[in-house]
Amino acid sequence: MTVAELNDERSFAGVVERHRGELQVHCYRMLGSYEEAEDLTQETFLRAWKRRETYAERASLRAWLYRIATNACLDALEKRPRTPAPNGEITWLQPYPEEALEAAADEDVVERETIELAFMIAIQHLPPRPRAVLILRDVLGWRARECAELLETTEAGVNSALQRARATLKEHLPKERGEWAAAGSAEERELLERYMVAVESADADDLKALMHEDARFAMPPEPEAYFGGATIVDSWFEGGLGSDAFGQFKFTLTRANRQPAVVNYVRKPGADTYELFAIDVLRIEGGLVTDITAFHGPALKPFALPNTLPV
Repeated sequence: MTVAELNDERSFAGVVERHRGELQVHCYRMLGSYEEAEDLTQETFLRAWKRRETYAERASLRAWLYRIATNACLDALEKRPRTPAPNGEITWLQPYPEEALEAAADEDVVERETIELAFMIAIQHLPPRPRAVLILRDVLGWRARECAELLETTEAGVNSALQRARATLKEHLPKERGEWAAAGSAEERELLERYMVAVESADADDLKALMHEDARFAMPPEPEAYFGGATIVDSWFEGGLGSDAFGQFKFTLTRANRQPAVVNYVRKPGADTYELFAIDVLRIEGGLVTDITAFHGPALKPFALPNTLPV
């Protein structure tokens, strides 16, 4: 960025805007919330403009913006600290639409392994500063010296925090992470089709056959989680699935966090349209569903989905 661009608000905005996508992904990892990541990205740009005199032209603009974004997130987490529910669930978790991920400037920034919901849940168990260290070092590839400068600590402190963060992360990631079905593959499409047909027809046996025996189901911001394929399916039917009062389902497909997602629409008795209900983000391993995280309400807004579908 030149001195002229640095001091002209319109030019400055045009230059930093190129980094919006990846900075928002960074804030999302720090916060776990898509809505808050949007707000903190904008806060980053405001801070950058106000503190533009701290930018050294010889330095990387990208690194400078990441420093500001990280500090903005740490400040936000200090003001509004959050802790997992007693059962370990992350009640503030929100999904990240695939289209928004594709808009990020750097493909490496949004690798599946570092944006999937299992990873997002695991890193939210880290305290804010160790979380920042792990993201900067293991995801973004920063050197220990750069992290130490940002966090105003020593390289030894950064390395120690990183080792503790890695150990905690491992504790909260799935014990066994098998082979994923390739995105858009015939295997994935077939399983998704079976899943949608089984829900539409309220076929409990087929749903159970699609589930891994250790599958997990959660629906943030609700703190409850269910484990075990049969237990999950039984809970759905106990909640009304398949009954006339619950209504009829209709589905479309999308993606979130580099994972397949099923968009749920429900038609209540007597209604002439299907109403948007929820998004199920699925993890598929070894031809079975191993994890379902369902989102509703404000978490659906970033997907720009139609509110209704015709009969």
